[in-house]
Amino acid sequence: MKKLAKEFREFIMRGNVLDMAIGVIIATAFGKITTSLVSDVFMPFIGWIIGDVDLAKLNITLRPAVMEGEEVVKEALVMGIGTFVAAIIDFILVALIVFAIVKAFNKLHKKEEAAAEPEPDPEPSNEEKLLTEIRDLLQEKK
Repeated sequence: MKKLAKEFREFIMRGNVLDMAIGVIIATAFGKITTSLVSDVFMPFIGWIIGDVDLAKLNITLRPAVMEGEEVVKEALVMGIGTFVAAIIDFILVALIVFAIVKAFNKLHKKEEAAAEPEPDPEPSNEEKLLTEIRDLLQEKK
């Protein structure tokens, strides 16, 4: 049991596992933020633009509920179009932000690669080439 606990502790303490755990936690919080942004800001605004419609409650009833007095015998069958539209907008926002982050990371990575690579030596001038030939000829005569 101690060996298993030791292996587990070593696994958890690896840098990439900790980085992944932190990423999952941040992504969860970010998902809540974007969901709130979509449902609490964008959807009411879009509903207001198209004529004071609450898009969260925009549904298509396929089959109404069957009632016997005050009791529901059979639930209504409803397609939640508003919820679906909100999920699509939420996905697009997250995708745009992830795209921007990846694009910025790639740009930074390219700058780091360019800075790390030494510049190649410049091509010798015609004078230098001629002097090199003369030197080589003089060395051959000796």
